[in-house]
Amino acid sequence: MAADPKSRTPLIVVSGRSGPVEATARSFLGDREASTVVVRHDLGDLGQGIVRRTLTTGSVDAQETTTEVLELAHGCVSCTLRHDLLPLLRRLHSRSSVDRIVLELDSALEPEAVCWAVEHVPVVDVVGQIDGPAGRDVRIEAVVTCLDVEPWWEEVTGDEDLDDDRTVAQVAVGQVAFADALVVDSHTADPWLADKVSAVLTRLAPGAPTSAVPDGPDLLSRVGVDARRGRVDGAHSPLLRGHPPLDADHGVALVEFTARRPFHPGRLHEAIDVLLDGVVAARGRFWLATRPDIALWLESAGEGLRVAAADRWLADMTDDELLDVDPERRALASVGWDERFGDRDTSLVILVHDAEPEAISAALGWALLTERELVDQLSWSTWDDPFGEFHTDPCADIPPGALENKEAEMTREVEKNGEIAS
Repeated sequence: MAADPKSRTPLIVVSGRSGPVEATARSFLGDREASTVVVRHDLGDLGQGIVRRTLTTGSVDAQETTTEVLELAHGCVSCTLRHDLLPLLRRLHSRSSVDRIVLELDSALEPEAVCWAVEHVPVVDVVGQIDGPAGRDVRIEAVVTCLDVEPWWEEVTGDEDLDDDRTVAQVAVGQVAFADALVVDSHTADPWLADKVSAVLTRLAPGAPTSAVPDGPDLLSRVGVDARRGRVDGAHSPLLRGHPPLDADHGVALVEFTARRPFHPGRLHEAIDVLLDGVVAARGRFWLATRPDIALWLESAGEGLRVAAADRWLADMTDDELLDVDPERRALASVGWDERFGDRDTSLVILVHDAEPEAISAALGWALLTERELVDQLSWSTWDDPFGEFHTDPCADIPPGALENKEAEMTREVEKNGEIAS
């Protein structure tokens, strides 16, 4: 990375599946303090290997737009980022006429995946620049997410699938959960719905300033100093971002589930449906008895749920391997270190809107090992594991799954009927 953050070009990421996404992105063109370029990749024809890239400069009243059609050998999000967006960010940084870059994301993209790619995916062969990630030249100043209350709520509580093993709900929730600021169109004929969505947003993105109009510069000035600004947390980071309300509001509440014993794979597979009914989102790490070496990561939204391998437990590492682990993680693990099981644990946060928190906690508690099962550790490896094998991302140049799930080296969907889908 560049030694001086001020030498990097500010990058603002604007996302959303509904609401004034384009208007918010282009509102930055009216900021006289910074010469801005708005970048957008239209992924509507990605399946045919075609991406349309648009660059817009100028002011709100007088804009100049250029569009280029790109043909990719392998039409996927990973290749779009690696072969065009990331190198483009580095080239724009080198232009003296560009003070700021605004990235207007296609509705299918999640800002977390893009921010991870900016910081970690190497970019090579850019003329006049040292090989490395785009984060050498740009710094993420803020992530802004736009939404329209009624269609957003339908998406986050629905079961519509995308073409890449994700659900619409997962994308819509992920866009909000990673935001530093929100632009919310709350016009609806149902005041109760507006209040309910407001309660959800304050728990998904606590502390994020909200605006009803697409005024990007004003909203940017209200982003807090402690905003994540593109930072991607690890599986062992605190799950509650900021200070979300912990009391119930319009039926919306946060459920925290923690345990220091593993789940039984069969019972968890039966109980996991409890996270798909009346739940906006769930996320966190968990310990499965049949997989004692790795922490698993769980994310759900609406009626879609993903289980993925995250990383190894510290208790499974050698002393030399521990030297490469983040000191903060080692310090946190040492506080609750168990003499027998080390740092293995389960920590989940579930955001409900029409479910009983006690019923969710009871179902997950039932799936934990009993005292008798906990003692008989030799039998754990003999149990059937209905979670099966995971599959890897076909784009080998990028860590498998990194652009769909920042922790996952392998991903697999768990459908509501409890079956595992390839």
